[in-house]
Amino acid sequence: MKIYELYDLTHSMAGDYLKTFEYPWEALSGLKAMISELGKTLSREEYDEIQPEIWVHKTAKIAPTASLNAPCIIGAETEVRQCAFIRGSALVGKGCVVGNSTELKNVILFDGVQVPHYNYVGDSILGFKSHMGAGAVTSNVKSDKSPVVVKSGSETIPTGLKKFGAMLGDLVEVGCNSVLNPGTVIGRRTNIYPLSCVRGVIPPDSIYKTGGKIVKKQ
Repeated sequence: MKIYELYDLTHSMAGDYLKTFEYPWEALSGLKAMISELGKTLSREEYDEIQPEIWVHKTAKIAPTASLNAPCIIGAETEVRQCAFIRGSALVGKGCVVGNSTELKNVILFDGVQVPHYNYVGDSILGFKSHMGAGAVTSNVKSDKSPVVVKSGSETIPTGLKKFGAMLGDLVEVGCNSVLNPGTVIGRRTNIYPLSCVRGVIPPDSIYKTGGKIVKKQ
């Protein structure tokens, strides 16, 4: 569940920033400031600052009904579709899809990420080419509002964060209408069945099946 185990950092403009942490959720509290500073370094030949602290690559496609709020960066050849709501503190990589009625807040989306249909992604990091099926969401606040902990078997790691959604490793597939509960960490290349309610650490190269059964991929 450490950063180097989950992500190929060459597939995000946030790579150098993430290198400074051991666990990915440690990066969440500084995302807003990092995105603001990173945006100032972007090439004016490649990016337009369409509003203060909203940088959009010239090859990106932004639907007229999409709402973009500062600070955010939209990478090359990314598509932001109708009625998408980017609340701010969002770094969206190249070749991504942010779809119809999808909401992003305090997130990093690595290159190639797809959140194309009715997704909520908050206080989360989604790795290279990870994909969330229609209606899949991250739940980023516990019902009792207590700080989020990460649970892996009998081990419990306190994060000190009130808001923490999910960390998806590279090439993770999340099935339709799944809920990723606060503090979920999913290893690389793992598949989550549709309609799943997921929490804790899910190993890489696994299948999370109905009822929470986890099996290794063959």
